[in-house]
Amino acid sequence: MATVAHCLFCFDVLAASLEKRDHLSLRQVENLWSRYQSKDRLNKPLDDDLDEPDREPTTEDGDEPMSDSDHGVEELSTDEDEAPAEEPAKQPSTLRLPSISRLQAPSPASASSSSTPSSFSASSSRLGLDDNSSKASSNTSIFSFGRRSQQPSPALREEQYPLFVTWNTISARGHKSLRGCIGTFEPQDLSTGLENYALTAAFDDTRFSPIHSTELPTLATHVTLLHTFTPCAHPLDWSLGTHGLRISFTYRGRRLGATYLPDVAVEQGWSKEETIVSLMRKAGWTGHSRDWRNVSDLRAVRYEGKGEGCRWNTWREWRAWVDQQAHGSKDTR
Repeated sequence: MATVAHCLFCFDVLAASLEKRDHLSLRQVENLWSRYQSKDRLNKPLDDDLDEPDREPTTEDGDEPMSDSDHGVEELSTDEDEAPAEEPAKQPSTLRLPSISRLQAPSPASASSSSTPSSFSASSSRLGLDDNSSKASSNTSIFSFGRRSQQPSPALREEQYPLFVTWNTISARGHKSLRGCIGTFEPQDLSTGLENYALTAAFDDTRFSPIHSTELPTLATHVTLLHTFTPCAHPLDWSLGTHGLRISFTYRGRRLGATYLPDVAVEQGWSKEETIVSLMRKAGWTGHSRDWRNVSDLRAVRYEGKGEGCRWNTWREWRAWVDQQAHGSKDTR
């Protein structure tokens, strides 16, 4: 299941790339986010969460997933009534924390007016569709291999998931517009997969120009981890709001395919048939909507995926706290 920490990691990777600095590891982000939310965050040396970046990541303890109705966007909660704790004894740092510059960019206009649903087809896989689906036209779907991480592989094997990373811009009036979304159906180690696709969705989605640093304050990200892939008995053999859908079919001598994540159809207010027709048009079909059943060899695979998201302000406030704690540790040496 995707977590807020996964989203914070994607933000940290993107901001670090734009600022040309190192980013935190996924394990560091998970530990520091858990501590940031906990009541004893002032009572534990920060270095305890920074000295083991290469161990297998763990999920957050006690965090409830956000409802699908708000698409996983969470605002920071603050412990305003909590009495300040006594300052702990300082310990020497065992790892230098990547620094962060304060991005003071003015809030730009929304970078895209696109109303494209927040989903995107990705790399080919062996999940029940015809092998020819990998030959789909690049004009109708992107088969992305992601940006390759330059970091060494973790000593311990991580959990692997097919995944998608979505970037949206949020206007001053709260309107959400897709800014980039790319993923893969091939299982990925979370740390490398999230890093690769956070950058690929930000810079390599050919429907949009690459994300610029001035856009960061307008961004929200959404991570979806996919599971339970099942071939459909027929194209309508799936449930709205529960399943994502991946289709493939033959049209004019070519094998085409596309996918929508589980939340797309509900967000757009589509019926199952409308979703199928939209997917087919996304893949490149130009027939009349009533003729969708007549296409050749239409196949569908349904899947599930629980997504989570957060906005720039959530990452920025948390990251500023991390940076402040790290500087405080340095000042005591």
